[in-house]
Amino acid sequence: MTADVASAATPREQWQPTACILCECNCGIVVQLDDRRLTKIRGDKAHPASQGYTCNKALRLDHYQNNRGRLTSPLRRRPDGEYEEIDWDTAISEIAAGFKDIAERFGGDKIFYYGGGGQGNHLGGAYSGAFLKALGARYRSNALAQEKTGEAWVDAHLYGGHTRGEFEHAEVSVFVGKNPWMSQSFPRARVVLNDIAKDPLRSMIVIDPVVTDTAKMADFHLRVRPGTDAWCLAALVGVLVQENLCDEAFLAEHVTGVEPVRDVLRDIPVADYAQRCGVDEELIRVAARRIGTADSVAVFEDLGVQQAPNSTLCSYLDKLLWILTGNFAKRGGQHLHSSFGPLLRHAPEIGRTPVTGAPIIGGLVPGNVVPEEILTDHPDRFRAMIVESSNPAHSLANSAACREAFRSLDLLVVIDVAMTETARLAHYVLPAASQFEKAEATFFNLEFPHNTFHLRHPLMDPLPGTLPEAEIWARLVRGLGVVDEAELAPLRAAAKQGRAEFAEAFLHAVGSSPMLGKVLPYVLYETLGPTLPEGLSSAAALWGLALKAALAYPEAVRRAGYADGNALFDAILASPSGLTFTVHEYAEDFELISHPDRKIALHMPQMLDEIRALAASAPTLTSPEFPIVLSVGERRAYTANDILRDPSWRKRDRDGALRVSVEDAEALGLSNGGRARITTAAGIAEATVEISEAMLPGHTSLPNGYGLDFETEDGGTHVAGVAPNALTSTRWRDAYSATPWHKHVPARIEPVPVH
Repeated sequence: MTADVASAATPREQWQPTACILCECNCGIVVQLDDRRLTKIRGDKAHPASQGYTCNKALRLDHYQNNRGRLTSPLRRRPDGEYEEIDWDTAISEIAAGFKDIAERFGGDKIFYYGGGGQGNHLGGAYSGAFLKALGARYRSNALAQEKTGEAWVDAHLYGGHTRGEFEHAEVSVFVGKNPWMSQSFPRARVVLNDIAKDPLRSMIVIDPVVTDTAKMADFHLRVRPGTDAWCLAALVGVLVQENLCDEAFLAEHVTGVEPVRDVLRDIPVADYAQRCGVDEELIRVAARRIGTADSVAVFEDLGVQQAPNSTLCSYLDKLLWILTGNFAKRGGQHLHSSFGPLLRHAPEIGRTPVTGAPIIGGLVPGNVVPEEILTDHPDRFRAMIVESSNPAHSLANSAACREAFRSLDLLVVIDVAMTETARLAHYVLPAASQFEKAEATFFNLEFPHNTFHLRHPLMDPLPGTLPEAEIWARLVRGLGVVDEAELAPLRAAAKQGRAEFAEAFLHAVGSSPMLGKVLPYVLYETLGPTLPEGLSSAAALWGLALKAALAYPEAVRRAGYADGNALFDAILASPSGLTFTVHEYAEDFELISHPDRKIALHMPQMLDEIRALAASAPTLTSPEFPIVLSVGERRAYTANDILRDPSWRKRDRDGALRVSVEDAEALGLSNGGRARITTAAGIAEATVEISEAMLPGHTSLPNGYGLDFETEDGGTHVAGVAPNALTSTRWRDAYSATPWHKHVPARIEPVPVH
């Protein structure tokens, strides 16, 4: 049975479209329900991006929807530390009063927001700004601040936006610290990788110390020593310049600041850097020549370098690979793209946090400084925090420090579907509807030339006692009492008349009321929301985003089939499998560059200084006490993000094995299936050992998604595997972006004696 004939089926057999929520791809799926259970799941062929593709993890989504740890009532922590159930009205009034009191006594900027949604859970977060702006809150963060801010800062300098490779058509695909066979991250990843591997005219280059599934498919595996990616990348771009493999016509027409960069790269000692990173010099040269002579090249960097030493420098260097060779604005190359709801701001200016002066890039406070911004007597410290659909007590470096910091707050509120590690520290916990019980969407809309957006319709009503985040935020704004109902009445009336009448009334209202201008998402939810189809009131905020998209990319939106923003918005509401909202032509890539001259600005003095500094000896971050590099957060076949708390979905590796090399196992006396003790400067843990030829000597790894407590069938609680951030340190971070070095943690590994 297919989705298009579902209407003729009985309710139990009906296929309903939605999306997977376990990675940024958010592949379209169709599901069958039995009451509230997702009984059958498969790819949605009608989804414009994934086209029926999905990986094995999507088939386990009922473990999220119906896990035993679902919250069904607001909770308030009592003085004895235990929680009591309270009604929604009490919770909202007390929370609103608490935050209002802190804003009045200390300033709204002492209220810190963490979240905005997990994977695919972004629509509710769009409403958080209304509450935060009404209070005067300024500081926020989320998981992107642990990963992408260094790259975003480089992007802002170079061209002003995010780029994505067109791997489906690239002659050469380069993956830097990236294993897309496991971590996906672009549409139909495994299909695309297989197509590349089978085509003798195409090549795949992987830079990674681990023999990953993707590396096994590669034509060139540059197996760098952990932490030496910068030397490998510098050698590659050095070869491009020294062997005259750059696209001079492209550089002359479309790039500024080339000569200072070229001058530095001419002096790269390729042979020396090859030795330092542990890769054969000739392999580096052959790979560089393949890049320099290809008709198209696409590059993807990810956490393997973004959470390791020199991460911001690596972002700059890997972008030189495709810029110097002219692989922009062409089929199979690298592209800027349209954006429906940007997740961070691409601005070259760096703000600073109020206590430590850490860099704020893209509007996000670095996760590694959050405890320091709280655990101090500084007058500008964060005093209150609201966490939405995130679990920073588990996901940020040095969990012990995070827990201490969160306990010290005057007020901590968590909005989530389950009692997370962060929720257990909160003063109030508000139960959210699941991602399948409400209208939801992702703003990971990153593709070119066709970009897609998917508003997922609810599959069922919210679990009794829970609310969608949009409704929670609306109630909190009402609790502040900052908007008079009389101001909303004309907008409610106009919304019933039509989009044109509403637009006119909306612009007049927000233009004449400063407070309405601050709480725009709330205004849309309260006035436009009730006129939308049943279950889609949370989509009201998308109206403004659709209008902005049509203004920003008028021709691309028209090519996609929509005359204006209103037409696009109506189509979004009526497309349960998603739609293509922009169709660009390749030449338009240059128009998406934010610099006035529409050219790539290559010269970044700070990064050139860092390249010159590579000539000094590579720093040794390990020591006799901690001689092995531990990488935490490895993606594996049965790992996913933290929303799958119960490990019963895993068919293997239930406890998250510590992978070690054959050589290290022999030297340390470790046995396959035995136990090992892992010690770092931050903590100690034990794990089951898996001896793997994929690991280099001196390098070991733990997977992501473990160390979460969950409710067992008998009503008890259990923790499966190692919580990675029990072993990481907030002090290990990038100099520019403060992103953590989770992939390069000095550690000591010892066998646990069998008793």
